[in-house]
Amino acid sequence: MDAALTAVAVTAGTTLITLTVTALWQRARTGVAAITERMRREPDSRSIPSDSGSAVREGLLPVNAGRHQSPLPAAHPALRDHSHAFGDHNAGPAVGEAGWWQESVRMPRVESPPRIFRGREEQLAELTAAVHLPGPPHVLHGMGGSGKTALAAEVFRAVEAEGLTALWVVAADRTDLRRGMLTAAAELGADEEELRGAQEGRLAAADLVWKYLSRAEGWFLVLDKADNPETLDGWLRPTTTGAILVTTRRARAPQWQQAVLHRLDVLPAEDAARIITDFAPGRGTSQDALDLANRLGRLPLALRLAGSYLERQALETWSLNDYRARFEHDGTVLADQGAELPLAEDVGAPIAEGELRQRLSWTWQITLDALSARGLPEATTLMRLLSCWSQAPLPRATLSGDRAWSPGAGTGPRAQTATDDEFWRKAEPALRALIDNSLVSTHIDAEPSAGAAPTPCLQVHGLVLESVHTSIEATERPRYMGAAVHLLDAALPTGFSPADVRRLRLLLPHTAALLRHTDALTVGPAVALGIRAAQLVCEAGDYRAAVELATLAGEKSERLQGPGHPATLAARHHHGDFLRRLGAYPEAEGILRRVHARRSDTLGARHRDTLETAAALSITLYLMGHAEESLDWIRRAIDGQRRTLGNDHVETLRSRAYALELLAHSGRTRTFLRDGPATIADAERSLGADHVVTAVAYSNYAYGLLRTDASAEAKVAAARRALHARVRLYGEGHPTVHSAQLVLSWAQSLAGEYESALALMRDAVDGRERLLGTSHPLTIKARVLYAERLAEAGRPEQAGQLLRDNLPQAEAIYGSHDLDVLRATELQRHL
Repeated sequence: MDAALTAVAVTAGTTLITLTVTALWQRARTGVAAITERMRREPDSRSIPSDSGSAVREGLLPVNAGRHQSPLPAAHPALRDHSHAFGDHNAGPAVGEAGWWQESVRMPRVESPPRIFRGREEQLAELTAAVHLPGPPHVLHGMGGSGKTALAAEVFRAVEAEGLTALWVVAADRTDLRRGMLTAAAELGADEEELRGAQEGRLAAADLVWKYLSRAEGWFLVLDKADNPETLDGWLRPTTTGAILVTTRRARAPQWQQAVLHRLDVLPAEDAARIITDFAPGRGTSQDALDLANRLGRLPLALRLAGSYLERQALETWSLNDYRARFEHDGTVLADQGAELPLAEDVGAPIAEGELRQRLSWTWQITLDALSARGLPEATTLMRLLSCWSQAPLPRATLSGDRAWSPGAGTGPRAQTATDDEFWRKAEPALRALIDNSLVSTHIDAEPSAGAAPTPCLQVHGLVLESVHTSIEATERPRYMGAAVHLLDAALPTGFSPADVRRLRLLLPHTAALLRHTDALTVGPAVALGIRAAQLVCEAGDYRAAVELATLAGEKSERLQGPGHPATLAARHHHGDFLRRLGAYPEAEGILRRVHARRSDTLGARHRDTLETAAALSITLYLMGHAEESLDWIRRAIDGQRRTLGNDHVETLRSRAYALELLAHSGRTRTFLRDGPATIADAERSLGADHVVTAVAYSNYAYGLLRTDASAEAKVAAARRALHARVRLYGEGHPTVHSAQLVLSWAQSLAGEYESALALMRDAVDGRERLLGTSHPLTIKARVLYAERLAEAGRPEQAGQLLRDNLPQAEAIYGSHDLDVLRATELQRHL
């Protein structure tokens, strides 16, 4: 037993001696061995352990943490004034010598270094080249988790490999900065007396450091994590002998006025995917890695956390797709499990800021907490409001619109409290602070058309939004959601106009995000907003987007309010109607029949909503070739609407306008010629010539007139009026404009204007192919009709080829008895 204990003691002693020698060597390397030896001989009972100082300053440790702590006396006034020449509030002899030095300034301090550094080739080359051009400091800024420190470390290593003196200082706060810079001065030759004078306030610390930086040649200094730029006052200066690189989350600050700014964004897609496969090779295809990287927003921190989690799995072995699927449910909670160690708080240890920076759920909260501490808690409120929307660009005017419903208000519409005005008064500085701290970015979304006014937008990374939204307490979420719904509703145009198309498309993803976030307390206004936005988008001609939004609104309403709820049925109705415009006729028919049956049962056969669905179903049946059934449904709708709403109500007039095309196509010429002019006159009187329903009446009357014995001049005149009305309402390049072009082309052909008819028809076919797709039923029929124009213009070979390619499809969609199909079949026989 004694022998064993002796052996253990000898081993322990040898280990202790080895560790001591190693520590002495490291400190001798930084040029301060003499001072550290003196500190060992004369321990200062006032000193704070260097590894806990940061946590104490951040309020994460109790004030009495550390065995040798005692209250620190204030510095002598004269010394304080002298040492504060550059705003350093931590100078003075009260600070113990044990906290004087950064452990090393010759090694980058990267909490979670990448396995292999990927991407950033352009920025790396630019920053490495800048080292050889002394002058103003370079500032590398970007959101938390974007890899600023990792890139700075790569520049550091590249510079060191070239033989330059590379120095790394943590600038998270004044104490860290002062400690690191004095260590750098010692590395460059400052003697013990000068260092002690600077530490005790007898010398200006920044001036001492710069004396040695100015004497040295070919050095590179990294000031890392300078998220509080005011900390650098007096320390950050232009240089003629070396180069400085600052990493920071602050995109804008007075301290950067003379600096060269470099913005760091997310990684390119391919590089982001490779980071994941560096950690977890063989867990999926390259496309799987790309899909996961895109889901994680190509943010380096998120990519490393995901890769690390997959690499270190002990109980299971997930594929990349498995992780992506789990991330949809667990999000930042899952991501945080990829950190190298459990959160210190979870094991009862103090939390260091460096540890929080490596957690997806915490890294941005650090910034928000700092802004709150500086008197801007509204920044957190604003971020929570933004988190109800999408990561897509948000028109900045959305936040400056109708503010009657704010995050400080109750859950009812237009509810106000005394805190509303106060919040919005500080919203401007709060937003500026979020922009300055790289949590929100700004850009101008320019219209593709020449001369259109650009739209200033805000944008937030998707993972930031998810993290912030998850942090909102359940009891508070309805207030934020209510405010987001209200502001977005105010931002949507009240009616469609071509000038509003771009704004609509910008607001569309935010409407969808609201629907995805909504719960039982906010589903009503959110679904109403979704339906209104879908109708506007449909009017804009983006039928696919309208279908997606109406589908989402219907699913959300059905899950939270039930399948028979009026809002659910309204969303389903529009879903079916939009599918018809998209060319999915059988699917549209099924949905509309079910909605009509449900509305009849719950609301009654003559309710306006039930009759609205009957009219929509009639158009779908007409396009499917069921002419007689279609007429039966539209008559039922018109009769009910006349009794319930009146003959001149907008919904009645819409159904009457729809009926004109059905009457003409089914051969009811006499009824068509009677009802057509009457419907147009009533629409113009009740709604005006520029109303969308009046335009429908113009177009359907012009189409029907082609099938009558009216003069060619009358047919061309009616078709021109319809086309001009559509262009006034929707602008060029809208699906309904191309439909009107098709009608005018046909009228011109009947008038013998074959070349102009052919050119106009070519525009209509191109437009339908571009906007609706080459396989859309209306596109296929347009190509069949284009064959007629080609044959009339003396191009039979082109016409025959077009019919061979498209007529079988048109017959399958519309039936062999469709009038257009019959006419094209006869043409093909002649050709």
